[in-house]
Amino acid sequence: MPFYLHQWNYKDPQVKTMVAGTEDRAEVVRLATEAFGGKLHSFFYCFGEYDGVAISEYPDQVTALASLMSIFGEGRTIGIHTTVLFPPEETMRAIKLAHEIVVGT
Repeated sequence: MPFYLHQWNYKDPQVKTMVAGTEDRAEVVRLATEAFGGKLHSFFYCFGEYDGVAISEYPDQVTALASLMSIFGEGRTIGIHTTVLFPPEETMRAIKLAHEIVVGT
């Protein structure tokens, strides 16, 4: 199953809601990810360009997109950035394929 890195920023009203209450956004994202057959591997809040990052795994890109649309479609976030991640094994297969095409061996 493909892995994805998600980075986002919360809208100001969401931050206010988080400070005023005790809602665990990591649990909300985990449940939404699992509802689409995915797995949430990591969830972090952070300083810097983004307010949060997560690594998830989904059966395919369509399922990943549907899940992300449901999570981020709630309107609590802005600046969402998703990157497909390649495990080292897949990257090595790609390097070997590129080598075969470029070098011809």
